[in-house]
Amino acid sequence: MRKLYPGPGFRGFGLLVLTSLFGACAQDDISDLQSYVQEVKGRVKAPIEPLPEIKVVEPFVFRPNQMRDPFEPDEALQQPEAVRVETGIRPDTLRPREELEGFELDTLRMVGTVRQDGIVWALVTAKEGTIHRIRVGNYIGKNYGKVVSIVDNKIELVEIFADSSGAWRERKASVAMVDQGEKNQ
Repeated sequence: MRKLYPGPGFRGFGLLVLTSLFGACAQDDISDLQSYVQEVKGRVKAPIEPLPEIKVVEPFVFRPNQMRDPFEPDEALQQPEAVRVETGIRPDTLRPREELEGFELDTLRMVGTVRQDGIVWALVTAKEGTIHRIRVGNYIGKNYGKVVSIVDNKIELVEIFADSSGAWRERKASVAMVDQGEKNQ
């Protein structure tokens, strides 16, 4: 069986080391410490700055009867009604909606053209992958976009949209042909 505590020789050696360490600390040569203490005591002391004045804060008295109701609109902050300019442009809301009018323009891609009986048809794919056939006069996109021309690499259309004042405006838009690299993705 092994001993788990050090033997008497080890204790004696440890006692010898501790005694020598305490002996080194017990020397009376602390003159350098005493000279430093005298130097610090001899320094000129800087005056202490006075405390800053305490500012008196006026208390706020809450009087709810004199305040504006936060749940009522403030008449001073109300903006005047915007003047609505009628341009005479309006979408035809009575015509039946076409299938591609349910998609945003940026989700539609032109993939080709076909000429049949003298009519140029554009082949358009929607995000679900179905290929649709459209021609000049058809409507696509959510902003009443009417196809005005079909060329080899894009479909040009005119959209009708409501601006910030509520008036109807026209803008040109197009759906471009998909590059070969885009088809594979």
